This record gives sequence, structure tokens and C-alpha cells, in this order.
Amino acid sequence: MLWALVLFAGLFVAIGLASSRNVETAEDYVLAGRKLGLSLALPTLLATWFGAGTLLVAADEVAAGGLSAAALDPIGAGVCLLLAGSLLAKPLWEMKLTTLPDFFGRTYGPTAERAAAVLMVPGYLGWIAAQYWALAALVQAVTGLDETVSLLSVAALGVGYTLAGGMWAVALTDAVQMAVLAVGVVAVSAVIGSHVGDGPVDGLARMWRDASPEARTFLPAGESGAVAGAFLAGALGNLPGQDLTQRMFAARSARVAQLACWLAGGLYLTLGMLPVLLALGAPLVLDEIPEEGVLPAMVAAATSPGMGVLFALTITAAVLSTIDSAILAPSTVLARNLLAPRFGESLALHRAMVAVVGGTALVVAFLGEDAYSLLEASYEVSMVSLLVPLVLGIHRPGSPRAALASMSLGTAVWLGHLLTEVEGLFGTALPMGIGSLGIALIAYLAGGRATSE
Repeated sequence: MLWALVLFAGLFVAIGLASSRNVETAEDYVLAGRKLGLSLALPTLLATWFGAGTLLVAADEVAAGGLSAAALDPIGAGVCLLLAGSLLAKPLWEMKLTTLPDFFGRTYGPTAERAAAVLMVPGYLGWIAAQYWALAALVQAVTGLDETVSLLSVAALGVGYTLAGGMWAVALTDAVQMAVLAVGVVAVSAVIGSHVGDGPVDGLARMWRDASPEARTFLPAGESGAVAGAFLAGALGNLPGQDLTQRMFAARSARVAQLACWLAGGLYLTLGMLPVLLALGAPLVLDEIPEEGVLPAMVAAATSPGMGVLFALTITAAVLSTIDSAILAPSTVLARNLLAPRFGESLALHRAMVAVVGGTALVVAFLGEDAYSLLEASYEVSMVSLLVPLVLGIHRPGSPRAALASMSLGTAVWLGHLLTEVEGLFGTALPMGIGSLGIALIAYLAGGRATSE
């Protein structure tokens, strides 16, 4: 397995170095020259959030709490891609934007642009740090390397090939990573299904049938608010995200961007629900269900060592595909929307920000779980601060005052919750998240009315 991981990592470094030949301008670096066809736009959009959370954490949560635990990911995240194709892809692509804060600057003015940029960046640092740790744990388990060395190795790999080729490296490596992920998830599901039934289809069907009615219920009695809140967070919260929109902007046409979102959403739901189904059937494979690592335990119990290697590569592909996009997105915003007005936009500045973001996320990872969990939780601020002025700004542009009021009040209400309920979106998510969105909407409409009067 060690050599497989080394060769796999070497492939991505080679792709990153080779893709740097396509980079001559800042636009080449951050948007692949706006040349991505469907064959590259689709896998890179699919890779946006398909990481360790989808493969491992969601499976653990479903094994413990049933189907409702999949509301945030993969169900909410998959629906988000479908909504992005329907609501955002075409109008935003036709504006020829480079970053999402560009939209706020063009629609509401420079203050809104800078505010959007500042609100976006911090959450990515926690998200990257969490992905670093997820892959470092695998590297440590396979190689026996020290925890610190494993973490440094993972960060160097993710930052290295992203630094070399920018969006070209991200798109090309994502295509390889998503191909490996699709093969790995389907193969593992088929083998485990065959282990519990007469063939893959029969086995997977048995996993669903034998699960308790409570486990198969998406909206359990007494928990519908929490589940709905988690679903809405996944479906709506990621719409105003630079990692998502940057991939849409890189497509060669609005139609490609739209189709890629729709197809990626369908594939996300299809591939993401396979680990969920396996988790529901875990009692058919395991005598004792672990609190963490349910899917790896099932692979070890019901498949061959070769399949274990494929599963390890699948996890590696999923995590790396998340790391590279999570690094490139905030670095692009920092370079273009916060630093370029003063220093001028350049290829060198964008590359420097990739190194800064990747390095800062590494520091966050070393600070410990509390630090990166708090920053990762701030990722949710985008939903309550930017969603209303983004969606309404496309179809019903308001005044700068309306946008800033919406962003400020939505953020203030949510931060009040975040500072007292750091655990995130579950439990109190529905009243606080929807309440924050409602206040943001009222502020936007009120701001527009005040201006018109």
C-alpha cells in the first residue's frame, strides 16, 4: 500500500508540474484561461466538496443515527450543485467574473466587494486544516511516520501541485482523482454487497431492507427541524462559495458551466449515497459497529487486501481533490479582491497567496481541533451573509446600502449563535440559520426601499 500511495502522490506532482506550462497569465492560473470543457468542468465540480466527510464521516453518522444524518452531506451538497446549475451558472458566467466578490463589487460597489472577500476567507482555513488531518491520519497508519511528518507531507503535496499549475493543476488532478474515486466507491460497494447477498445488487438491496424503519427514516419524529436545517445548510450554504463559482467561471461557456453543475450534482448524489447505504447495512458485516471508521472496518472485514489498497487510494483522491480547491479559492480572493487594488494583480501574487493560505492552514492544523473547528464553522457565515444579496442581486439588484445591511445583520445574528453553539448546524440550525437568512432578506429589502424613497 505504501508504494501505491507514493506513486499516486507522484502522479499528482507530475500533473501539477506539466500543467504549469499552460500558465502564462493570472487568468490562466486562477481560471484555466476559461477553457475547461465538460470533460474537465464536470469532475472538478464533482470534486468541490467530495472529501473525507462524504466517504467517512457521513458513513459514521448514518451508522449511528440513520438516514437523516445524510441530510447535510451528501444529500444537501448534491442538491446544492443542482441549484447552482439552475440559479447561478449561466448569469454569473456571462458576467465574466474571476471571483465571487467581483460580483459584489460590480453590483454593489467596492465596499461590498471587500466585505464579501473578508467574510469568505477564514472558513476555508479550518476546512483545509481538517482535510490535512484526515489525510495525515491515513498516511500515518500506512507508513508509520510521525504525526507531524505526516501532516507536513500532506500539506506539501497539496500546496505543491496547486502552486505549480493553479486551476489547470486542480482541474486535471481532479479528473484523475474523481475517476479513481468513482471506481473505488463502486467497486467497494459491489464487493461488500456480494458479501452479504447473491451479487452486488441483491446485497445492497438487503442492506436497505434489513435496516430498521427508524434508520431508513429521513425525517424522524422530533428531529425534523434539525434535519431540515442541516439539509438547507448543505443545499443553500455552499451556493455563495468561491470554490464552487470559480469552477463555473473556468468553463468555456455558460452552457458547459450549467451542464457540469447538473451532472456533477447527479453524480454526487449517486456516488455519495453508496457509502450511506453501506453504513445502513453495517450490522450485516460487522459484529460490533465502531464509533468512527465504520466504512474502513467494513472494507477490512469483507474485502481482499487489494480492495483495501483501492479504498485507501479512493480516500486519498477524495481528500486531495478537496484540499486543492479549498486552497486555490481563498488565495484567489485574497490576491484579486484584497491585495491587487494596492499592489496590482499578477501571476506572482496569486502564487504567493497559494503558499500563504496553504501554510496558514497548516498552522491552524497544528493549533489543534478546537482552532480549526471554530474556523471551519465560520464557513457557514457565507450562507447568512452572502446568499441573499447574491441571488437577489442577479435577478433584482438592490442598492449598496441594501447589500451591506443584509450582509452585516445576517452575519451578526449568526455569529451570536456561533459564539455560543460552536458545534455547528445541527440542533439549533433551523431557527438560527433560517432566522439569520430572514433578517438578511428583510434588511436587503428595507435597504432598497429606503434608497428608493
